[in-house]
Amino acid sequence: MAITQDGVELTVAISEKAAEKIKYFALKDGITGDVGIRVAVKGGGCSGLTYDLIITDKELESDKIVEQHGVKVMVDKKSYIYLVGTELEFSDGLNGKGFIFQNPNATKTCGCGTSFSV
Repeated sequence: MAITQDGVELTVAISEKAAEKIKYFALKDGITGDVGIRVAVKGGGCSGLTYDLIITDKELESDKIVEQHGVKVMVDKKSYIYLVGTELEFSDGLNGKGFIFQNPNATKTCGCGTSFSV
């Protein structure tokens, strides 16, 4: 059973399409074991905070880990509070290719989708 607060699931989700792209990029980088993506929030960008993604197979002791579709999503504790309820998606449409964050905590985002504020 998922833990929720005010109707928002207290986790970070990943779509099946995003998971497949992460596996693809991991294989290209020579990662053949447990595939994971480290998601973090850092200061910067035009809205104040920016997303940071690293494909890795290395877990840190302080990570919160959610595994979905065969991919581990690893988030440090400080970033987790900004990412609770977020879904990571991948788009390869006409409006651009790349990972997209559907973050219910973001009150403002920039046009490129990589920067936000809360």
